[in-house]
Amino acid sequence: MECAHRSLTRRLVPLSATMALALVPVAGCSFIGDSDDSVALTVPSPSAQAAAVCRALHKELPTTVNGLKRGTTDPASDYTAVWGDPAVQLRCGVPRPAAMGSTTESAEVNGVEWLPEKQKDGYRFTTVLRRAYVEVTVPRKYAPEINALIDLAKAVKKTVPKGVA
Repeated sequence: MECAHRSLTRRLVPLSATMALALVPVAGCSFIGDSDDSVALTVPSPSAQAAAVCRALHKELPTTVNGLKRGTTDPASDYTAVWGDPAVQLRCGVPRPAAMGSTTESAEVNGVEWLPEKQKDGYRFTTVLRRAYVEVTVPRKYAPEINALIDLAKAVKKTVPKGVA
């Protein structure tokens, strides 16, 4: 669902983010939609430290992301969240992405650094330089996909401390 009154800043993607999106390799991701409007996600198994961070993040997540209403996940978990249909998916406490390296390009969105990875139908973004890895998968339908991160940045900055996971 698009919002005609979306601000100019929400429609523009910084040049550095655009360049980073163009340079990232393709990787795979999957999800299954259930008939009861819940979305089945693989629930991460974070370390004890990351689990505490993820529970705090879960409490701060917005009810809408990129104009999309928050849905339910199956199974329900403090480590997952979804918005819209097809779903923008968040998983907290995921392992370090294989694509992450010392020379990996990242995109900064409202004070949070993300590793963008091109997917078959959109992008997967994973936080970098945070005490827990937060993964957000955004379907191409919501292009520019990076816009979904704008609504998540405040919660991530508030609850996921800077550092190395």
